[in-house]
Amino acid sequence: MIRVGLLGSGFISDTYADALQDVRNAEIVANYSRDLQRAQDFAAKWGPIPNQYDSMEALCANPDVDLVVIALPNEVHVEAVRIAAAAGKGVVCTKPLARTGAEAAEILKIVTEAGVWHGYAESSVFSPNIAKAHQMVAAGAIGDVLTMRAREAHSGPHAPHFWDAETAGGGALLDMGCHTVESARHFFGKDNPVTEVFAWGATMVHADKTTGEDTAIALLKFAGGQLAQIESSWIEKGGMQLRHELVGSAGRIVTDTSQTPVWGFIENPAGYLVEKADADTGWVYPVPEEARAYGFSQEMRHFVDRFAAGEAPIETFDDGFVVNCILDACYASMKSGTWEKVSLDR
Repeated sequence: MIRVGLLGSGFISDTYADALQDVRNAEIVANYSRDLQRAQDFAAKWGPIPNQYDSMEALCANPDVDLVVIALPNEVHVEAVRIAAAAGKGVVCTKPLARTGAEAAEILKIVTEAGVWHGYAESSVFSPNIAKAHQMVAAGAIGDVLTMRAREAHSGPHAPHFWDAETAGGGALLDMGCHTVESARHFFGKDNPVTEVFAWGATMVHADKTTGEDTAIALLKFAGGQLAQIESSWIEKGGMQLRHELVGSAGRIVTDTSQTPVWGFIENPAGYLVEKADADTGWVYPVPEEARAYGFSQEMRHFVDRFAAGEAPIETFDDGFVVNCILDACYASMKSGTWEKVSLDR
């Protein structure tokens, strides 16, 4: 049994706790929040969890914890990784790994020098629809993959810290583009690097909340000649939109997580429907088993199984570093208005 210590008590922590219920050889034995009462409330919701902490150091020092899962705001990732690595724990970190490529390089250096196991929690590549599409692509179903268009959109983040672009490190592109950048690498091959990017971003709706971009589009050129177009939006109402369109020399594949098997028109609220639903009456499109539909259960199962076997997962901090470097180039392109090279210098 792999014993997990969970850092955080917000939305993504709830999602990870839900996901870990599906992992038969894992159990949450400790959880942390800056507010001990929130940690205790979290444990009551997802428990039994025997140990609650308001100190990351104390949780990581607990000998009963094998694997630390970081579900904290971007600005805390370096500190949390440093504490977990110093305690010799394996560590999983939510996306994005860091706010910048330089910060991601620091995180990667910490775990490398400590010699600890690490997994980058990029849920998109583990979602059932992406996994099936990837299986089809790998089997040659659409020949050579030539282009990909991917978009993730909703009406805006659920927690205040996301809106503080200076502290968080960016806006919609960093928050959501990290998903689609990594899914592009997943389909086109990680040995086929992104060489240059062109990006546009603007604050179109939420200028009262953020100085970061709430809308962004980026083009990614791969060394092999392929092109990915990614869209990230915090201005689209009506719930989560997650879509990929892959075009190959022998066909095309489309995935659309927003197409759900349950939908209807309701006059009375029915409780939680879907992340970022925006409305609880009228036409509604609830997503059953969100943690599974979006790949969180699958990624946690993969991480726990690989950690238990002493094997590297398919998503590591190395991948998180590359994603941050690609996004750095996108932000540079937003400012310059030109194509920008991707640098992986550490």
